Amino acid sequence: MRDLVVVVLWLLVLVSWGEGKSADVEVRVVGEAAIATTDEHFVCATIDWGPPEHCDPADTRCLAAHPQTSVLNLDLHNPLLAKVVKAFDRLRIRIGGSLQDQVIYDVGELQSPCLPFKRDKSGLFGYTEGCLRMDRWDELNKFFNQTRAIVTFGLNALYGRKKGVNEVWTGDWNPNNSHSFIDYTVKKGFQIDSWEFGNELSGKGIGASVPSGQYAKDLIKLRSLINEIYDSNSLHPLLLAPGGFYDEHWFSQLLQDSRPGVFNVLTHHIYNLGAPDDPNLIEKVLDPGYLSHVAGTFRSLHSIIQKFGPWTTAWVGEAGGVFRGGAPDFSDTYADSFWYLDQLGMSARYDTKVYCRQKLIGSNYSLLNVETMVPYPDYYSALLWHQLMGRRVLFTNVTGSAYLRAYAHCSKDNAGITMLLINLSNDTEFRIMLQTDANITAPPSENIIIKKKGTFMHGLKKVVAWMGKMAPNPKVRRREYHLTPRHGKLRSQSMLLNGELLELTLDGDIPSLSPAFVGANSSISVMPLSIAFVNFPHIDALACSPDKAART
Repeated sequence: MRDLVVVVLWLLVLVSWGEGKSADVEVRVVGEAAIATTDEHFVCATIDWGPPEHCDPADTRCLAAHPQTSVLNLDLHNPLLAKVVKAFDRLRIRIGGSLQDQVIYDVGELQSPCLPFKRDKSGLFGYTEGCLRMDRWDELNKFFNQTRAIVTFGLNALYGRKKGVNEVWTGDWNPNNSHSFIDYTVKKGFQIDSWEFGNELSGKGIGASVPSGQYAKDLIKLRSLINEIYDSNSLHPLLLAPGGFYDEHWFSQLLQDSRPGVFNVLTHHIYNLGAPDDPNLIEKVLDPGYLSHVAGTFRSLHSIIQKFGPWTTAWVGEAGGVFRGGAPDFSDTYADSFWYLDQLGMSARYDTKVYCRQKLIGSNYSLLNVETMVPYPDYYSALLWHQLMGRRVLFTNVTGSAYLRAYAHCSKDNAGITMLLINLSNDTEFRIMLQTDANITAPPSENIIIKKKGTFMHGLKKVVAWMGKMAPNPKVRRREYHLTPRHGKLRSQSMLLNGELLELTLDGDIPSLSPAFVGANSSISVMPLSIAFVNFPHIDALACSPDKAART
């Protein structure tokens, strides 16, 4: 009975929305071959080193957003933290951030005592060096093992160097402390998926930089170190570099100064929305032209990889939309999902393998409430992507309005394809006309056009959508997941899925993300300022066939 009430209420919402403007938009999906592939664990979140004092003392909002949430003091025994990680069934976590290149590891022969971070105006980012004790590293790895997290660890790439002119650090990297730390990690049996060398040292750097030639020289040294320590271990980790903002010349030179087999992944950071005090953030995330600017970065990076380093792949190692901790009342709200999901789709289209969100916990761009660890809207957006969007990316094109963003992948665990549809318009419902070259295994529809050898076959009949929790014949029904803000407020910290509030269960568990089942040949609509994932199990794309998957 409760399910029926939910369905009726959601249908009433659709009807009321439908009273506004509407427009027909054609979405073309080519299913013959994948244009790119992602890693199986594409979605990633970060945990950084910033202590609560990583704020201006006068900035009370910043202080409130930085409680015990760093690598050094995060409460690893909080049961909800474990649940939000486990919900992804192997969430990729990157440990790194601004203070990464000031972390020393309390193992081996140290050149300085193991002390916590302290404020120091002469230090990088206004701090002294800080220390990771091995008992804390043991605790972290116990948590990662229990939650089945996949770990990337960012190493200190400034150790042994000296600060020079214009924030350029000079001299050779001293590998001794990292060698002792990695050796300890391997001997303890801790599974590290990948090691990353430094944080935001590329190009002009953020606070510090290292010339590409020197960085490449030291990266070769790190590769030799890793090969030595992991020599008898069958699970060799990936080596990532440089974990900084994209600079075409610097990145290109790095690829040329290194060689095949030195490092595996080019990681870069993106904060394309700008500063947290920008009054136009909502306008930016709803502006398709603005959102598309970042495509130039993905395109250029993809190009230099093909030209200078085809043995490497691209990851977004850190992205938070708004830099410097994110914007209060924006980065933690429904509105933030517009750029976030759009960038997941866009980056995958340019063959990005992994996308790390800054960050899992802490600051205004946190995926979780920093005090309660209750998920914000972007957490559920990321979880839906993780559960629905498979590795193989399909070519997708929209005709009719720039305000509809569309991305298509082979489905992850269901048959067919799954599309992400983002409506940036504040007053227009988009009715989707899907055009595809794939086979349709459901009754024909006037909403799906099959293009074969230059001809079109149009369906003759349109049926009314049926929405509910159960489908008598799933093979001829779509699964739809419509996301909207609570009470229609873009700055809401709560989100609805098919009209139901996404909130923890009475037992404090992450809720199941249940679809609405819709007749396969019914109309496809995306309401103003809403986001939808739509699974089409009846669209049989050649790119999604099992034999293609085996070769991916």
